[in-house]
Amino acid sequence: MTRPVYVHDLDALTAHARAIRAALPRQVELLYAVKANPDPGVLRALAPVVDGFEAASRGELRRLAEVLPGRAPAAYAGPGKTDADLAAALAAGVHRIHVESPAELRRLGALAAACGEPAQVLLRVNLPVDAPGASLVMGGGPSPFGMDPADAVECARRPPAGIDVRGIHAHLASGLDAPLAATVADAVVRWAVAEVGAVEVDVGGGMAVDYTDPAARFDWKGYGRALADVLDAYPGVRLRIEPGRSVTAYCGAYLTEVIDVKRSYGEWFVVVAGGTHHLRTPAAKGHAQPFRVHRRRGRDGPRTDGGPVTVVGQLCTPKDVLSRSASAGPIGVGDVLAFAMAGAYAWNISHRDFLLHDPPLFCTGDPDEVAAEWAERRA
Repeated sequence: MTRPVYVHDLDALTAHARAIRAALPRQVELLYAVKANPDPGVLRALAPVVDGFEAASRGELRRLAEVLPGRAPAAYAGPGKTDADLAAALAAGVHRIHVESPAELRRLGALAAACGEPAQVLLRVNLPVDAPGASLVMGGGPSPFGMDPADAVECARRPPAGIDVRGIHAHLASGLDAPLAATVADAVVRWAVAEVGAVEVDVGGGMAVDYTDPAARFDWKGYGRALADVLDAYPGVRLRIEPGRSVTAYCGAYLTEVIDVKRSYGEWFVVVAGGTHHLRTPAAKGHAQPFRVHRRRGRDGPRTDGGPVTVVGQLCTPKDVLSRSASAGPIGVGDVLAFAMAGAYAWNISHRDFLLHDPPLFCTGDPDEVAAEWAERRA
């Protein structure tokens, strides 16, 4: 039995990223949020297409320095930055540091002043912007993310020594469709210009990804047209976005083999090698990960009856559920399941040391071709 394997389709990723870039106005800077998938191959594939990378930890700063030496990160973000984190961002030459609180701004100012060069800063603001339909809301109420608007205004007007406030950053929600994302962007830019005279505004990411429909895509062309209208209204603003999941989710697949099938109290369970310690996304998001079945050649062993199934992994917990399906058809021992949309927040958010199972393998290529070749091997 082959260990589970992640397959990254870098050609498809590059084509998708280029389509995103082409859909956006030239004046909009496209950053990639490394947290979504920091795989070195993914970063190298995106490097010629995106305008920069947004890091959110010292580890991500190190990864970028290793994979793309000589290319300074475009942004450094995240709550709870220590002095060591801030010093690392300054040492890495990060173009814009997104500051989460007045206290963080003062600490950064002291570090930058000691270095003799001001830190270029965007103030992260927690604005009361409605986002109905968003899957995750991080603004508009009490939150560890960003500053209250009044605090941001005060910081912009009276920054400490060592700080050059360039503008505003606001990442307020995730799971936004294009019209809602555009409405949020317009509201953020309007506030930033009116209240602090911002010349730069980063409206974050949060573009929706629909795991129930792997063929669906965020409407980048419609979003691009809406951002063009924002730029027309505020021609002096440098506008920036930083998607992550919506860029890479579609380029990755998690392939694994069926170990066992069994019926329990009238319900079919398909047990695969690996599990949510490799692919945490379905457990974290509470969804069924879409998958395709590649029938194993030459196998006549146990098989489900073609009805509804629950696909589980090898962990000693009932929460180790990768997917549920009523339409997958018969699944047998030895079949290969290819879980799609595993290119973002997958291996990198998994509790990989739970039970100390072996990690998955990694390769590049077309996931369906890799799965089909695997299924053709005789057990």
